[in-house]
Amino acid sequence: MMPLEVLIMMKSLVVSIACCICVQTCFAQSEGKGAEKPNIIFIMADDLGYGDPGCYGQKLLETPNIDRLAENGLRFTQAYAGGPVCTPSRCILMTGLHNGHAAARDNIPHYHTYLEDKDVTVAEVLKKAGYTCGGIGKWSLGDAGTVGRATNQGFDMWLGYLNQDHAHYYYTEYLDDNDGVMDLSGNTKSHDRYSNDLMTERALEFIRDNKDHPFFFYGAYTLPHFSSHDEDPDGLTVPTTDPYTDKDWDTRSKKYASMVHMLDRDLGRIVDLVHELGLSDNTLIIFTSDNGGHDSVWEKFDTNGPLRGYKRDVTEGGIRVPFIASWPGKIPSGETSDEIVAFWDMMPTFAELAGVEAPSNIDGISVVDALMGGEVKNPHEYLYFDYGHCRDRYDQAVRMGDWKGIRLGQGSDIQLYNLKTDIGEEDDVAAKHPDIVKRIDEIMKEAVVPNPRYEVGNLYQGGPIWKKEDHLP
Repeated sequence: MMPLEVLIMMKSLVVSIACCICVQTCFAQSEGKGAEKPNIIFIMADDLGYGDPGCYGQKLLETPNIDRLAENGLRFTQAYAGGPVCTPSRCILMTGLHNGHAAARDNIPHYHTYLEDKDVTVAEVLKKAGYTCGGIGKWSLGDAGTVGRATNQGFDMWLGYLNQDHAHYYYTEYLDDNDGVMDLSGNTKSHDRYSNDLMTERALEFIRDNKDHPFFFYGAYTLPHFSSHDEDPDGLTVPTTDPYTDKDWDTRSKKYASMVHMLDRDLGRIVDLVHELGLSDNTLIIFTSDNGGHDSVWEKFDTNGPLRGYKRDVTEGGIRVPFIASWPGKIPSGETSDEIVAFWDMMPTFAELAGVEAPSNIDGISVVDALMGGEVKNPHEYLYFDYGHCRDRYDQAVRMGDWKGIRLGQGSDIQLYNLKTDIGEEDDVAAKHPDIVKRIDEIMKEAVVPNPRYEVGNLYQGGPIWKKEDHLP
């Protein structure tokens, strides 16, 4: 027989182990109950400038729903798109890789697909966590029938434009609908079906259909991006100029204002539906833009506010964008954050919220703490941007802390700005800080992995793959 002392010790050990297991099990269960996977809604405008929403200083355009989202959430002042134009910005958002590594680095050259099967998207990551993923609008990363199409890259539903040039037509003959089409024959002439309205109806349908389980919705709206001039002489196709018809403005400016109005209206419809379905407390909603505002917007609208430059520029006006996050009970209301976040941070951020791992070979970092009103735990050493690989001039930009370095053209001197005191990038202080300039020069070299599809200096001579005349009845 064992001594009494040994029996007591063994009994104590068994009890201790049992208690430990019980505590761990209870913790895991409580974590599971308390960490219900949130729905994630990411609404992205197309070419909406930093200064276009009222909550970012706009005086002429009314954006009550964008402003309401900011009142009920957190407004970021230092958020960055993936790049200064559509396709790379979307690719960076989807893959978590900045433009030095991304599969798509510019709107040209035109390719049938940019993403391959080996590429991993936000939607694919979230599907591993049990999410249903849907999207509308401009995809840009793979045409119909290619491996890069949205439904081959993690999306269960997609309605809109797989090809970016197709998206220049608001009264199109068809929309890409999953792996088929929504037939709109005759619409080019009749102007019966405005694509934005059809896409918003599908967005609302998707949210209703998936209200009982976690979903990711990506609203890649085409508003207020310009349209083809053969569809509208002003290059801004709208059904009406309401509610600005009676304004003493030129017609083109009324059309742009109406586009912003429709975008704002439909954001409001989505937010209201989430509330009506009782999903608000478990739904993260983000509103942003894919790049800066266009230089053709009426100067009195001040589309990019205090920022220098426009879409296609690596100055702040081309890449800094409005960014609002709302999640009642989780994200503080009516506050402003100056934390630095970027599109390539969205994949690891959403992965953390969903309780799954993001790929290890990405450039993004989780900014969950910043979304909740705090500070980014492990901020980037730098943010990297470039543009114009196969154009007349190749530009690069690096943000490192408050410093912003810009090189406009290969071999040119680097301009240096302190964004903390010079948001408009007007005072070049490169001569005063040679050590900072040297480090930025090094980053401009090390941040880029060359891609034969985007050989710098090899001017693109081609044109769009998608052509309207190929799709007329």
